Order: sequence, then C-alpha cells, then structure tokens
Amino acid sequence: MTNTPSVTESSPATARAAEPGEHRPRSLSLLGLGAMGTALARTWLAAGHRVTVWNRTPARAEPLRALGATVAGSAAEAVAANDLVVLCLLDDASVGETLAGAQLAGRDLVNLTTSTPADARAWAARAAGRGARFLDGGIMAVPPMIGVPEAGGYVFYSGSAELFAAHEEILAVPAEARYVGEDAGLAALHDVALLSAMSGMFAGITHAFALVREADVDLGSFSGLLADWLVAMARVAVTGEQKAEKGEDQGDVASNLAMQVAGNVTLLRTAEQQGVSAELLTPYMELMERAVAEGHGDSDGSVLAELLTAH
Repeated sequence: MTNTPSVTESSPATARAAEPGEHRPRSLSLLGLGAMGTALARTWLAAGHRVTVWNRTPARAEPLRALGATVAGSAAEAVAANDLVVLCLLDDASVGETLAGAQLAGRDLVNLTTSTPADARAWAARAAGRGARFLDGGIMAVPPMIGVPEAGGYVFYSGSAELFAAHEEILAVPAEARYVGEDAGLAALHDVALLSAMSGMFAGITHAFALVREADVDLGSFSGLLADWLVAMARVAVTGEQKAEKGEDQGDVASNLAMQVAGNVTLLRTAEQQGVSAELLTPYMELMERAVAEGHGDSDGSVLAELLTAH
C-alpha cells in the first residue's frame, strides 16, 4: 500500500465533492501521537483513509502500524509522503522544531496544535514563505470524543478557505469541521475564548462543591441542581452580552451590578463561615466593584467585558 497520493486523489485543484454516501479513501500525514493525535489517527484509519504517522517517540506509532498506518522514520519523511500534513504536537515551539528540516513547498499544512491567535498568524506567514498553504485548528473535544459524532465534539478551522474546501471531507471525519474565517488566528481565538469561559465556570463549580462538601448535603442531588442552574444562567449571560454588542436596550435589568456587589458580601461571609477560601471568586468580585465605582451600578454584567478591554 503506497502513501503517495495521485494527483486526482489529493490535489486541491482537482478534488471533487463526494457523492452522497460515497466513500473516497484519501491520504494524509499526521505528526504527533499524543492522546489526541492517536485518537485522530485511529479514526482516519477506521474510516479507510491512508495515514502516514510520525512521533518523536517512535514506540507510540507501533500500535497504529498494526492498524494499517505507515510509520515514517522522520518528520521530514512524513511531510514528504503526502500533500495533506496534519500537526498535533505539544506546543508552538514543537511545531517549529518538527518542521525545521522539512520541505513544505506544495504542502497543505493543518495545525491542530493548541496555540495563540498570534502564533497561528505567524505560522500562516511562515508557511506561505515556504510555499505551503496553511490552516489552523482548535479542537473543542477531548480524545474519547474523537470519532464519536454523538459526543458533540468539533474543530474550529481558520486560514485558507481554498484549503479548507479541498480537505473538508477528510477533516470532518474525526469531528465536525467548523470554518470561522480567512484570518488564520480566528480558530485559536474561538478555542481559547471558549476554554477561558470553561475555566471560569470550573472555578465557580469548584468553589460551590467546597462550600457543601462537609455539610449534610447529598452531592448527587446537588450536582443536578448546580448543572441546571449553570445552564439557565449561561443563557441569561449570553443573551445580555449579545444585546450589549448590538447596542440594544436591555430594559430593566433584573439583577444589576449594584445589587450583585451588595450580595457578594453574603457570598464572602458564607465562604468564611464554611472555612472555604474565596480566592476563586474575589478577582471577579473586584471587577464588579470597579464597575460600580465607575458609575455602572445600574448595568448588568455585560459592561465588565468593556472594562477588561479598556486601556
């Protein structure tokens, strides 16, 4: 089995859309076989695609060889094997080291390594300078969600629209592919924005469980209450942000910042009485207090984003 694709098989200029229900095996190279990279490789192989893999630690590639993957002896060899080259490495520095000796001219690079928007834009420029097209990706899933459509995972892509159109079919095999724009940094920006929101939510969840963990509270029931409450409040918060962005009148604010700041006193006193540090809450509370001090007491929380971006 060869991993060198024919022109009609992989050339973006000649790629055609698959007919409904048609399965077209494609060839690609995947560099990086951590938990996520391995999950991606397994999914592409299971779908019948021809995959050349490379990993800095060769032993990680052996289970994939048994599944039909071709194992490259070097990163440069893996890049040379196919027009479509997917990177799923540790960080931006790893990408640079891995591609240092590779010939990128004529290659389509898809970087699924977690990065910043600036890193992605820099790589788009470097790739163009070395004769390659570039697409950046932000994976909104954990490895067990890859190849499981009902799990709800997806991947943001940004950069060359032509490249995305040429390879959308194969990129969508591991998880839904969502293109967010020509600016190569947009996938990373979407990725990090959602992960940042998740981090804040996890901070609140951690504080909540710390409050009740030593009380006579059924944690199973409490978990359900907490999940339902967060879903309801997320809808309220997102709606408020959308209206603020559009400059729409939000009418009477049900719980303005002045009321929330006053209520925070009770949250802090309860934490103290329960023997729980409030360190996960206080930075946000301090921002709320600043907003009120600057005359935004009648506003809802949407004004806080403006304070974070004010210079």
